[in-house]
Amino acid sequence: MTLHLDLLRHGETERGGGLRGSLDDALTAKGWEQMRAAVVGQGPWDRVVSSPLQRCARFASELGARLDLPVSLERDLQELHFGTWEGRSAAALMETDAEGLGLFWADPYRFTPPQGEPVSEFSERVLSAVSRLHQAYAGQRVLLISHGGVMRLLLARARGLPREQLLNVEVGHGAVFNLQVAADGVLKEGT
Repeated sequence: MTLHLDLLRHGETERGGGLRGSLDDALTAKGWEQMRAAVVGQGPWDRVVSSPLQRCARFASELGARLDLPVSLERDLQELHFGTWEGRSAAALMETDAEGLGLFWADPYRFTPPQGEPVSEFSERVLSAVSRLHQAYAGQRVLLISHGGVMRLLLARARGLPREQLLNVEVGHGAVFNLQVAADGVLKEGT
């Protein structure tokens, strides 16, 4: 049986752009608006699953209460941990670690930010979480509220992109994508 997984990226955060990773930033008023607007006309869902970081979890709680849906938090669907790069913008990194940033953008699986989480481990963690969601909720439609990196990983797999193109997948704040997760773990984009 297929799991219908709708992906929603959190909205704009108080600390702005850059590599937020495991930093627990709150949403701005605009971020709340982005997320509220994104779900209009979407669903209906059987449940909401969210990253535990507040930029996702607080909206999940609000939406779950408004729609009377069960909400659960899944820590394995948190963003990639960027190590010493957390909280820094690409522009700032270009001044201090242009070579590392270039290597990361060229192939994030081959270069890990200093003290960061290897993308191969991030991938295992996220895909294991999605597999658990399939086991628990196959046949249902689930809204997953998460992060740009999580969504890029899932969309890149669904689109059959080579790993070097992971960071080329565009995922804006408040973006919604629809995936189908098959029993064998194969991901397909679309409702």
